[in-house]
Amino acid sequence: MRGAALSVEAMTESMFLNLPVQLPNKLINSLQNIPGFDEEAFRKAHESVEQVTSIRINPAKKFKIQKLQSKIPWSELGYYLDTRPSFTFDPLFHAGCYYVQEASSMFLEQAVKQIVDLSEPLKILDLSAAPGGKTTHIQSLISKNSLLVSNEVIRARANILKDNIIKWGCENVFVTNNDPADFSQLENYFDVVVVDAPCSGSGLFRKDADAIAEWSLNNVQLCSQRQQRILADVLPCLKKDGLLIYSTCSYSSEEDEDVVDWMTAELPLKNLRLAVEENWGVVEVKTPAQNHCYRFWPYMLKGEGFFSACFSKTEGGIQPAIKPKRNIEPASKKEMSIICNRIKDEGFQLLKFAETFYALPEKLVAELNLLQQYLRIIYCGVETGQVMKEKLVPAHALALSNLPNADVERTELNYEQAIQFLQKKELPITLFKKGWQIATHKNFGLGWVNALANRVNNYYPKELRILKDI
Repeated sequence: MRGAALSVEAMTESMFLNLPVQLPNKLINSLQNIPGFDEEAFRKAHESVEQVTSIRINPAKKFKIQKLQSKIPWSELGYYLDTRPSFTFDPLFHAGCYYVQEASSMFLEQAVKQIVDLSEPLKILDLSAAPGGKTTHIQSLISKNSLLVSNEVIRARANILKDNIIKWGCENVFVTNNDPADFSQLENYFDVVVVDAPCSGSGLFRKDADAIAEWSLNNVQLCSQRQQRILADVLPCLKKDGLLIYSTCSYSSEEDEDVVDWMTAELPLKNLRLAVEENWGVVEVKTPAQNHCYRFWPYMLKGEGFFSACFSKTEGGIQPAIKPKRNIEPASKKEMSIICNRIKDEGFQLLKFAETFYALPEKLVAELNLLQQYLRIIYCGVETGQVMKEKLVPAHALALSNLPNADVERTELNYEQAIQFLQKKELPITLFKKGWQIATHKNFGLGWVNALANRVNNYYPKELRILKDI
């Protein structure tokens, strides 16, 4: 099952193989009666080796990227690049200044902006979140008092998701590793649920050759059935009048329009229509049941194949009153005094998991105590580090966040030094001040170094290091 299964590494370095795509004839035949489908244009788009590269900037890190070609019309944060750089060897990519994301999927921004009040504190679930594109996008749109639960059912991919959320510098995100059915226990809890459903992946054919080999009509049917199970399992956790956003990267109507009509026929959902500008190239489609949905064809816009539809839940009561069985241990006064010398603690509470401390917005502590009873939470807030011998050993996440105090020592690295740091190599630099310091490039945090009397230790996480040479 493909869906949003590409890792960030695959998205950044392997997309667009510069080879003509051999399309399955059964796919072409199945698309003939779909509005907006043009077989000749569809084939030409897949035969073209033109690269479409798009990124989304991180508004929490005041960053101006070079080589911007034009804005993505349906996203305030998205841009096309005029050339495709090597993202692996861009320190600002590793600093979380931007996210490499396919342009069509940024349409999520329109659904959220047009339907919900983003100034209000919201509870949002991104159900199939890895590798993190939609989660980091949502997090950039919502208020600081909002909570975003970012879930991934596959543990290895949940770890990739966590790494990208750390890189983004998020403070109000919980990363969970749960099956969709687990969320049914949280009845009427979320204001918004995003289901970017695992699918057969035909919309990714131009940038993922393996998806073509895996595609079949049988797989399309299996994905459609799986999508329906996921939607039915997760719906109880959405509040009455809450927003459900459904999307796939499949062209097949069995996974798109047919699922939309099934949702309004079998579930307490009302379809919602979005305002779409004509010059965007997005095709608004009416299903047989007269539901509105949105298709992205690669020959009508600069982007890949994508499908989206929005719904409001028509049933549901008040969220049941649930008292946490146990609260997560807060830091002691002594531990707080040690850690708070390094971080901006106003509005945050320090919580202790085993021997590791996390800074969490105070308004989300009660939510964490509640959710940890039902969900496998693998990350929350900002990991700050561990206290050893009455000193803070800082966590990597702290360096990439906005929490360190202004007086925390920083060491600016030039480009060559930054790449050596990201490769976890020895740094040929001399630091006059000793102790823990944030390694920065163009003033953006990359991680930590510890300056000793005769050397500088590189504390970039081994599992994240760049394995290639320039």
